[in-house]
Amino acid sequence: MKKGYVQIYTGNGKGKTTASLGLALRAVCAGKKVYMGQFIKGMKYSEVKAQELLPNFEIEQLGRNCFITKEPEQADYDAAKEGLKKCAEKMSSGEYDVVIMDELSIALYYKLFSVEEAIEIIRARAEHVEVIITGRYAADKLIEFADLVTEMKEIKHYYTEGVQARVGIEK
Repeated sequence: MKKGYVQIYTGNGKGKTTASLGLALRAVCAGKKVYMGQFIKGMKYSEVKAQELLPNFEIEQLGRNCFITKEPEQADYDAAKEGLKKCAEKMSSGEYDVVIMDELSIALYYKLFSVEEAIEIIRARAEHVEVIITGRYAADKLIEFADLVTEMKEIKHYYTEGVQARVGIEK
């Protein structure tokens, strides 16, 4: 059994979740089993339908709604803690080859749980499990812990011209 690595996609540019979904597609097509837990997110993004279409792909939204324009409520903290517990179970079960913790960095940025808690559950994973972490503002401790870190940098984006998120492209 080969060692799984820890990858982070971070930065202010678009494409972190999209990159993790691309990796998930590649893994599923190679016969691997993938779990994606989406922290913070509770809105119905198009990718949620993927588990109906792809074998060996499971996705779960672990948040209530996007609160990033206001302070998180106790229910957001509770949902994040429960989400972390679910990811820990998936990673340690040995059943999954890839576990994606989408927007984990944002959950850490808002202090919904600690970096130490996140690292502890990742360390406790089955040895072969590849872990993908997405989200802006990746914590320095998390970056240091990871094996691969990619920063998405925004150069230009049409949202500055008033273009809203489009179904199938941004949501």
